[in-house]
Amino acid sequence: MNSKKIKIGIQGVKASFHDVAARQYFGNDKVDLAEFRDFRSMSQAVEAGKVDFAMMAIENTLAGSLLPNYGLLEQYSLNIIGEEYLRIQLQLMVLPGETLDSVEQVISHPIALSQCGQFLDEYPNWKVTEADDTASSARLIAHKKLKGIAAIASSLAANTYGLKIIAPSIEINKKNFTRFLAIARKPNQSKSINKASLRLILSHKPEALSKALNVIGSMGLNLSKIQSVPIIGKPYEYAIHLDVLFEKVENFTIAMDKLKPLTLSLKILGTYHQGNKPILR
Repeated sequence: MNSKKIKIGIQGVKASFHDVAARQYFGNDKVDLAEFRDFRSMSQAVEAGKVDFAMMAIENTLAGSLLPNYGLLEQYSLNIIGEEYLRIQLQLMVLPGETLDSVEQVISHPIALSQCGQFLDEYPNWKVTEADDTASSARLIAHKKLKGIAAIASSLAANTYGLKIIAPSIEINKKNFTRFLAIARKPNQSKSINKASLRLILSHKPEALSKALNVIGSMGLNLSKIQSVPIIGKPYEYAIHLDVLFEKVENFTIAMDKLKPLTLSLKILGTYHQGNKPILR
């Protein structure tokens, strides 16, 4: 990519974990952020060409898959062009001059609060308040100069909003990672690909899924994820989402040709290069 800034959509506000992931993937000096209140409005902006790309969380090692986002990939004809893995480290931050002893209240996203429950249990007198976003909690404290209140958010949030970290990495599970998808209006044009995300709708005939998986295996493709997703408007019917890895693009192309007759619908949601998957220790 050149030095020109690119407009990247994120769910949440500046210094959220989506922002961190976007900067890691696209480059810190190339990101011109566009903030969206939710994933739907962000997806609409990508489809309409109002942003160049967007970052979308798709799964977390603790919370699992974000099923609504799978639906958005289909609904808005979005294309996956890459992925980024991010370790979620949660920091307790306050205004400069504040300390642990001066904290009376903690605010953050409910999931972040739950992931820091063990630490918060050490301070039973603190009032715990849920907010829409981790970074917006930090921004609120900074903009309103709220004393006695701490936020749980990213290190980027502390740096961005001028807050002081008084307790670093307070999350319970240190193996907390989120996988983010880089999405665009148009398909990936890069030839450096070794991964694909697919959406299949299969018949209810016996062995329909096993036959599809046999094709994938016979062509040397490695199935890295399988996820069933409800089909909106069709109760008790599901689409199957697959992530597959391959060494040769030719094998992937042949596999798709063989797979199509076995499905009611086959859609390639994106071909891209596998992200640097973190090593869990």
